[in-house]
Amino acid sequence: MIKTNQKIKNKLALLPDQPGCYIMKDQTGTIIYIGKAKILKNRVRSYFTGGHDTKTEHLVSEIADFEYIVTESNIEALLLENNLIKENLPRYNIMLKDDKTYPFIKITNEKYPRLLITRKVLKDGAEYFGPYPDIGAANETKKILDRIFPLRKCGPHQKTPCLYYHLGQCLCPYAFDVDPAVYKGIVKEIKHFFNGGYKDVQTALKGQMDEAAENMEFEKAAELRDQINSIDTIMTRQKMTSTDLKDKDVFGYTVDKGWMCVQAFFIRQGRMIQRDASIFPFYKEETDDFLTFIGQFYQKNEHFIPKEILIPNDIDKTAAEALLDTKILQPQRGQKKKLVELANKNAQVGLQEKFDLIERAQERTVGAVERLGQALNIPTPIRIEAFDNSNTMGTNPVSAMVAFVDGKPAKKDYRKYKIKTVEGPDDYASMREVIYRRYSRVLKEEGILPDLILIDGGKGQVDAAKEVLENQLGVDIPVAGLAKDDKHKTSELLFGEELTPVPLDRSSTEFFLLQRIQDEVHRFVINFHRQLRSKNSFSSKLDEVTGLGPKRKKKLLKKFKSLKGIQQASLEDLQEAGIPKKVAETVMKELAPVKNEEKNTNTKN
Repeated sequence: MIKTNQKIKNKLALLPDQPGCYIMKDQTGTIIYIGKAKILKNRVRSYFTGGHDTKTEHLVSEIADFEYIVTESNIEALLLENNLIKENLPRYNIMLKDDKTYPFIKITNEKYPRLLITRKVLKDGAEYFGPYPDIGAANETKKILDRIFPLRKCGPHQKTPCLYYHLGQCLCPYAFDVDPAVYKGIVKEIKHFFNGGYKDVQTALKGQMDEAAENMEFEKAAELRDQINSIDTIMTRQKMTSTDLKDKDVFGYTVDKGWMCVQAFFIRQGRMIQRDASIFPFYKEETDDFLTFIGQFYQKNEHFIPKEILIPNDIDKTAAEALLDTKILQPQRGQKKKLVELANKNAQVGLQEKFDLIERAQERTVGAVERLGQALNIPTPIRIEAFDNSNTMGTNPVSAMVAFVDGKPAKKDYRKYKIKTVEGPDDYASMREVIYRRYSRVLKEEGILPDLILIDGGKGQVDAAKEVLENQLGVDIPVAGLAKDDKHKTSELLFGEELTPVPLDRSSTEFFLLQRIQDEVHRFVINFHRQLRSKNSFSSKLDEVTGLGPKRKKKLLKKFKSLKGIQQASLEDLQEAGIPKKVAETVMKELAPVKNEEKNTNTKN
């Protein structure tokens, strides 16, 4: 029995055995989930009894209160549920992945119509064709139509022929006296084109191409040939065809491991122009959540509702018809049934692909961590912390730590350290200091100790870390060293009393994980060291220049951006920056030696 507060227990005892909607709230009163039920008493009680999968447990753990609304029927509950979800957008409900609307081609309702692309279908008397899978497909189709059908391209103020007139793509009705009936004929031809008559257009174009070729008008013939091929590309891009030309959407779905995948095929003029796949966790009966999905699909996304929607046979058709003002079909045979079966099959493939991707990700992270623990003969190192040092000839010594949890970077736990107690280039002493600072603080604050510590270095650095952990802090944490080859790449993992190499397959995911960790800690410490070195060398050198106060220093920084820029500046350049001549001469004199020495001062740790 899941723990519930007394308020919920009391409400559960009073639930009616009628259909309706239930509204789950968290401690702040925020609505976190909305559902519908044929019998409220059974559905709502089921959340607080028995076992559940992890995601449902998360939902239930946040429920502090609930309300319910009784309806006359299950269909009324379904409609109410959709309205409530649309209004409140609870985070545990189905959230569609895409709010976009698809583009349409529009023939305007004007005396001299135009051809436009739009994402809004209005009741303005215009003709709309589509929707298209993306704006590129719509533009490509419009481009072909513009070349074949000379609808108006220019505005009412065009009193002379426009460029499109000379290309044969506009009749320029405002420059010439064109009968509006001519345009009505063009619109009729375009509608015929979209309703399957594109083959007639191709036949006519082929006749024109042959005639042009006979007249040796080869450029015109080539252009007509390209138009014919373009129509073929647009209209036959999809092989999935239907025996009728009605616009329809086809839905299929599948469920597994508490997840649902819904596939939608958009069939326009007998061809599938696009498909949409949505994968989400479901909490109710699978058929109920499917109905919730398609209701939200058309409401929230403002998708074009076609003349027909095909759904699987196990879905309540009456409920779907109540949700959507269009014809709902559950085909029993023929091509339409095959479309639904294909949608179901694609849903199965899509969901399996998601699970496969999850397993692959786990293989590279959690799986790699588990096998690394096995190779070291230690418990699985869920939390790994790695250290690296950096200095320049003993100056500006720094260290850094990165953390990986379940094989993934935990960047909020990364730490930077300026070495405080070490004089000169002593890498072992630096490691002792930073290990002590890190874990003495973790112990003091009762933080989380790592399951494995990785040291970028060999026996000396690892022994230094072990000495601090065992003798000064009294903690037992496995420590391993990461050695590099002459190309500065991870070569081997050193572990044990004698720090012997651990046999790891260099192509294994666990070796790849070690490479990622070593590269990450090296990148992190080097970036920190460069920032610190740049800041120190830049600021301190300017501070040492006689007569260069804060204001003049600021002027130099603003104009020249860097120490190198100041060193390369001429006396005139420095004076133009607002520095007096005498001080400018001092700047040039006192900074000049740095130019020659800089090349020999930097060395990489």
